[in-house]
Amino acid sequence: MESSYLSAEQLSSALRAGTVTSVELTDEAIARIERDDTMINAICVPDFDRARAAARRADQARARGADLPLLGIPVTVKESYDIAGLPTTWGMPQYANYLPAEDAVAVARVKAAGAVVLGKTNVPLMLRDWQSYNELYGTTANPWDPTRTAGGSSGGSAAALAAGFGALSLGSDLAGSLRNPAHCCGIYAHKPTFGLVATRGMVPPPAPALPIDGEMAVCGPMARTARDLTTLLEVMAGPDPSTHGLAYAMRLPPARHRRLADFRVLVLDEHPFLPTGSAVRAAVHRVGGALADAGARVEQHSPLLPDPVDAAILYAQLLTSHAAARIPLEVYERLRTSAAELGADDRGLDAARLRGTVMSHREWLETDIRREQHRHSWRRFFAEFDAVVCPIAPTPAFPHDHNPDRRARRIDIDGLEHPYLDHSLWPGLATMPGLPATAIPAGHSLEGLPVGVQLIGPMFEDRTPLRLAELLEQAIGGFRPAAESADRSR
Repeated sequence: MESSYLSAEQLSSALRAGTVTSVELTDEAIARIERDDTMINAICVPDFDRARAAARRADQARARGADLPLLGIPVTVKESYDIAGLPTTWGMPQYANYLPAEDAVAVARVKAAGAVVLGKTNVPLMLRDWQSYNELYGTTANPWDPTRTAGGSSGGSAAALAAGFGALSLGSDLAGSLRNPAHCCGIYAHKPTFGLVATRGMVPPPAPALPIDGEMAVCGPMARTARDLTTLLEVMAGPDPSTHGLAYAMRLPPARHRRLADFRVLVLDEHPFLPTGSAVRAAVHRVGGALADAGARVEQHSPLLPDPVDAAILYAQLLTSHAAARIPLEVYERLRTSAAELGADDRGLDAARLRGTVMSHREWLETDIRREQHRHSWRRFFAEFDAVVCPIAPTPAFPHDHNPDRRARRIDIDGLEHPYLDHSLWPGLATMPGLPATAIPAGHSLEGLPVGVQLIGPMFEDRTPLRLAELLEQAIGGFRPAAESADRSR
């Protein structure tokens, strides 16, 4: 049985039917990694011996009548999650031998659900890039085109799924780190509502694993089908048991609708700060057209949409405020002097980033109040709409660019260069207010590269964009292996 590209749902059915064992699935996944990952470099920390032992236990448990949600399913985990006995480095060479003693909460839940962890996937240094490379583990290549990025910061996880290395993967998202790699590699990912999934154990070394949610950051599922996203989210979700007791459960409302025809959707393809490339625009329109053809209510404009200019500025300020918490004091003081020299009427993104880097706690609180006002506006918006369809990034996966000065990097959008740092503006639309967003494959560029879009839903109504993703998968198709797509193009 060739299982490399089967969904977790399909593998579970085969395991229940007894047509395959977890040991066989695990051996097959390991063989595929050993054969193909030399070029891709997705799996930076293999854990094959323990994976085979976990697979044997899964088969034994099934023989005793156990039927857990992920029993016997091979999965991978982003390097930034703690797994007892494996290094957690966040790409920092000085922590190559840092071995946490306890699994991250999300990892513990996935293991408790019966999953077989094959190993850890590559990330950028400190998770701060839309490319996954670091001095310790090297560069992860895109399975569709090794000269291009697999995305970041969950790029190793996305590349692993696209290459058939396990059925599911655990990632995380702050500046699009789940959605951007999904877009680049043609897979599915879901950024949960902020606070829905406990993040303890997803922390840079050597910081202790405390039950604290970082600013806007979330843990979330990645998969090759929309239904698998929902399954993995249900396993991962719930408050931290160290702060809420041992009893926890996800009590999310059901999806608002079961049919495409019943959805009310706003489709966006333009951002005030950044153009949208033709390949991405075509993918957005393809999704919008499928919705309209199915009878859904589709709009391109709404006065209820929170101001995207103010949202982008708020996002830039909050994002850099979070990132600047660990910069050296002397650097901070220089930046504070530069920020004081900004004109009061400078409302550009660079100015917002600089102000965010040095904002005081008083200023952060004022910014947070503005964020709450946006959340209120989103609640009013979602009284009239069920989802927003919009880009994840302005272009498909771009060529590797490891210039250490990210401010000097550029992204090519239909022949014109734009600042690299603006690449995360579209993910920020959902990140800043903490909304759920599901990334789905929605087409391919003229060069054959995958293109994704995101479906943004109401806060704590994650099942609504997930259901919409499932319905769109049926309407326009979903994941395709890179090799299969290449064969079709010949």
